[in-house]
Amino acid sequence: MADPIELYYWPTPNGWKISIALEEMGLPYTVNLIDIGKGDQYDPEFLKIAPNNKMPAIIDPDGPDGAPVSVFESGAILMYLARKTGRFYGQTERQRIAVEEWLMWQMGGVGPMAGQAHHFLKYAPHFDPPQDIPYAKDRYRTEVARLYGVLDRRLAENEYVAGDFYSIADMAIWPWASLWEGQQQTLEDKPHMARWLDLMAARPGVQAGRALFAELRGDHRSKEAQGVLFKR
Repeated sequence: MADPIELYYWPTPNGWKISIALEEMGLPYTVNLIDIGKGDQYDPEFLKIAPNNKMPAIIDPDGPDGAPVSVFESGAILMYLARKTGRFYGQTERQRIAVEEWLMWQMGGVGPMAGQAHHFLKYAPHFDPPQDIPYAKDRYRTEVARLYGVLDRRLAENEYVAGDFYSIADMAIWPWASLWEGQQQTLEDKPHMARWLDLMAARPGVQAGRALFAELRGDHRSKEAQGVLFKR
């Protein structure tokens, strides 16, 4: 059996992307917890493999040419693992283009915008002093709704995001989209997205990846966590 991949992880949407991928691909892995509420992401040893002080990251002892390699940024990790296994990246160049389009859409759109929605809707109002900013809340809530409308229209024509096949694009988008309620969204006008969310949630690999250390997931509303995460 190959040496396990080292996963640097905390149970957040970005972390779930990689735990789901590792489960779906059947790759052995070990977990190094990076408690982002306590500042583990700033540890000098972690910064050697993740210089942007963000998890997830991985170390694959069986990297290119059999030499170890570290990879940071969730999208880059997904692409690396898909190439490594030859799975979930499409079988043709046109399929791979579609996978990369929707993966980049998630990395540049859904992730940042949903993350800002979470920040201004869930966390900022609990700061000391409170930062309850109606414009910011409406701005990001509205942009997330627009993005989910794009996703719904895409899924009206395709079973999965990149086409009729399951891919790393689905693995990237689902962790954020599954939290639609916390982003103050509705699915009443997005039946195709709702169908896809259920389809994804029924997959054993998705369930296992989402459940990884789920008991440690917190709301980061404590003053200590705010100081670490938001520099307050």
